Formats: sequence, structure tokens, C-alpha cells
Amino acid sequence: MSSSSITIIKGASSSVEDSDPGRVTSFEEVKRCFSAGKFWPHLFRYNLARLVTYRLAVLPKPFLTALLLRLLCHGECYFEDRFGRREKIGAIQWLLLGRRLLQDSFRRATLLRSIRKDVELLSRHRIEETLGTPKLDLEASPVYLRTDLSFGVISGGSVGHIAGVLNQLESFAKSPIFLTTDPIPMVSPTVESHTVNLDASFWNFRELPSFHINEIIFKQALQALANRRISFVYQRYSLNNYVGMKLAKEFAIPFVLEYNGSEVWINRHWGQALQYEQLSSQIELLSLQGADVIVVVSDALRAELVSREIDAKKILVNPNGVDSQRYSPEIDGSALRQQLQLTGKTVIGFIGTFGRWHGAEVLSAAFGELLKRNPAYRSNVRLLMIGDGMRMPDAREITAKSNVTEECLFTGLIPQEKGPQYLAAADILVAPHVPNPDGTPFFGSPTKLFEYMAMGRGIVASNLDQIGEVLQHGKTGWLVKPGDTASLQMGLQTLIDDEKLRAGLGQAARKEVIAKYTWQEHTRRIIEKLKECCDCD
Repeated sequence: MSSSSITIIKGASSSVEDSDPGRVTSFEEVKRCFSAGKFWPHLFRYNLARLVTYRLAVLPKPFLTALLLRLLCHGECYFEDRFGRREKIGAIQWLLLGRRLLQDSFRRATLLRSIRKDVELLSRHRIEETLGTPKLDLEASPVYLRTDLSFGVISGGSVGHIAGVLNQLESFAKSPIFLTTDPIPMVSPTVESHTVNLDASFWNFRELPSFHINEIIFKQALQALANRRISFVYQRYSLNNYVGMKLAKEFAIPFVLEYNGSEVWINRHWGQALQYEQLSSQIELLSLQGADVIVVVSDALRAELVSREIDAKKILVNPNGVDSQRYSPEIDGSALRQQLQLTGKTVIGFIGTFGRWHGAEVLSAAFGELLKRNPAYRSNVRLLMIGDGMRMPDAREITAKSNVTEECLFTGLIPQEKGPQYLAAADILVAPHVPNPDGTPFFGSPTKLFEYMAMGRGIVASNLDQIGEVLQHGKTGWLVKPGDTASLQMGLQTLIDDEKLRAGLGQAARKEVIAKYTWQEHTRRIIEKLKECCDCD
């Protein structure tokens, strides 16, 4: 295909207008093309190349990305972000990008020395602390700290969790203060929010930004919190970040750490082993040891922490939750069903970010097998795959190989606030999670599971650790063997054929989630644990 221009999309929420001319592709697709040796036909093929990203200041590996654009294009190249900023990749920009790369290369050793010194001081402070518990003042404002280096996130479990806890904190304490590296949708406008201003330093290197932002966030947090009464610091842990612990020491207040799994383990097993793994492990352990309360979403995570000699008394197992008013059987999905040409069909729904553990590929394969074994389903059964992410292309490929492309609908990324409407368009909702690749217990608490339950739909889900504990087979859901295509196919067929069964499962699941798994109940348990572990006025 001949094309005069190419637009490369990098970042979950980056997009271009449908009317934009030329070829539009994702950065991930370009990387796959390069890795497969199929890049050469595209060398200098285009007379214009642009990369659209979320925010220019935090574009990873800008020098190499600029080089990639130049290799694709014999004419004009530029970066562009969703805020309308544009940087032309010309001679001056090349010099600036090259200078930044060299400067950061020389500054790397100084940065790492500074981090190690900080970690050593915090470790010494923790060891030298006198015995006793910190004071908890619930008449003051709690601080919620989100330090992730993921930007433009508009949907997913993390969005639901952050907004869920933040929006409920003021029911138990003074209105919270939200310090974040990027705005998060669904957070109440009444919550005082401060977005950290990040600079462009070290973004040519894979892990260095996560070390560098400690100093930036800490300084800006001190400015935002000056002369304020603070109740406690709640940090959603992220790779290499110890700001939560440092702020808690500065204000002499309790520190709550939300721990969703070892970043060291996750990178080693679901990505690429960390370059500074020893230092990252040290920071992770320091934060765990320094926290007054650690919130985990599953018993598997609690067991992991206890095996690392973390005090079990300060660990709270607190499964994820749902806003049961926002997610409700009362939502009418008929208009969307009509728009998506699903009226009169039995719709199997899945929502997610297509992560390695979500099992979207297993669902695609099971759906293909379902239609193969039941040809009559081709006219009245559809698979609705809601969202986007790493494994979405694999799921698409499987449906194509199974010859069920016409019976599947991939929506692409949708905003979090539209999630309930899309789920309402489905009759059966699926959570096909797969086991961890190394055989360790599945440590997740899928937010989608509680959203499904709140929608009052029949659920087919993997009988995997917490999922199998939350759902009761034949009562609140239909459980299948994790990662098993045949078992999932049979589960889907059971609920397709028995409308009365799936209605009963959905009604029972709705009652269960309202009783145990709302965000208000989730947040209440955090405050009660804080009271238990701290001196409360």
C-alpha cells in the first residue's frame, strides 16, 4: 500500500481524527514489525511522519523515537500530544534531544547515589524510631498519593480503585487531598487535586524516571501541604517510589501502603527484568516495612508479605469493590445494543485492559469452539470484547483463525464512565482469568468481577483463588477451570441455553456485592484497620 504520510499512536488515550489522511498505526505495531524483520520496506517511504502521544514531556525514549520517525520518512517529522503541543524533528530538535541524552547519561550515577542515600536515611530512621504508634487525627485531611508513571489512563481497574477509595474517604475523615502524576477520571470534583509537574529528565532510560520523580513529587507535595493538618498518607505503591513513607515521616503521621503485587516480580515474569533490580527490591521492602498499615486485595498477597517477614498484624486483606449505584441492573443497554447491531442477540461480554492475566485469548478460543460445536448460535450469539490493551491483537487473531470474526465485536478503548452502559448491553459477563506463569497463587482481585456482580448479569468466571472465593458456583456465578478452553466453552453454553439460570445467578450476585463489596465498605475497613494500628484521638 502506498501512503504519503504515517501517524503512529503511542499511549492509551492518544488518538487522531478519523479524517486524518495517510496510514495510522500503533507504536506497538511498529515495534512488532521491526522485531519481525518487516521494517525494511517502510524505510524512507513516507513524506510526512508524526507520532501522537499523550504528553510530550514524558515521552519515553524520545531520541530513539525521533530516529525511528526519521527512518520512516524522507520529509517532515514531528511529535504531537493531546494538548496541542508540537515539536518538529529538525536539526535544532536533534541537537536538543542529543544533548538531553548525553546530560542524562552523565547524571545517571549522581541520581542513583542520591536515591541510595535517601533509602539509607529512611532505613536508619525506621530502625532508630522509638517504640509506639503514630497519632491518627480523623478530623484532618488524608492525603492520597498516586505516583504511577502511566499517563492518559481513562479506564481499567486502577481507575475504579483510585476513584472508589478517594470518593469515599470523606465519609470517614475530612475531605482528602489527591496528589497525582496525572488526572484520574471518575474522581469527584469535590476532591482537592494536585497534578505533579514532571520534567523531561531521564526519559531516554527505561527505569530512571521512576527514581527521579521521588524528589520532584516530594518537593511539590510539601508545597501543596504547607500549613495543612494531615491525617495520614495513603499511597498506591509504584515502582521505585518511597515518597509516601518520606511524607509520613515529615508530618509524623500514619502511612498506609496499598500493595498490589511486587513490581520486581511483575517485571521479571510479565515483562523484562529490572536493570536496577536490587535497588528496586530494597525500596519495595523499605516501603513495606515502614508502612503502619498495608492494604492488599487478596490472601495470596498477604501470604507473600508474611513470607517476606512483614508483620502480619498490619496487613489488611481488602478485596476490590464497586460503586453499586453506578453499576446497576437498572441501566438500559438497549440503545447501545441497537447501535452495535446486537438487538435480539444473546451477548457474551468481556471488559478489560487485555492484560497477560485477563485470559482474553482463552475467551476468544472458547467462543470459536462454541460456534463450531453449535452452528445455530452463529445467527443469535455474539461476543462483545470491550476495551483495549497488550493482548487485544492476539485475541483478534484467534477469532480470525476460528472463523468467528463476523460474530465478534471489539469496541476498542472506552472511557470508564461508559463502562456500565456497555456491560448493560451484555446478557452474560465473563472473567476468564488465567493462572500465574510460574505456578504461584493468583494474587489479583479483578475489579471487573465486582462490576459484573453489580450489573446483575449471569457470570462465567475462572475458579481461580479469590474469584472462586467471591463467587459460589451455581449460586452467584458459573465457575470454570482456569485457562481451559473446553471448560469455558461449556460454561458459556450452559448460560446461553438457560436464561432462567443466568437471571437467578445475576440477582444473587447483585445482593452479594451490595452486602460485602462496595467501595464504601472497602474504605470503611481501611479506616478501621488504621484505628486498630494507630493511636486515635
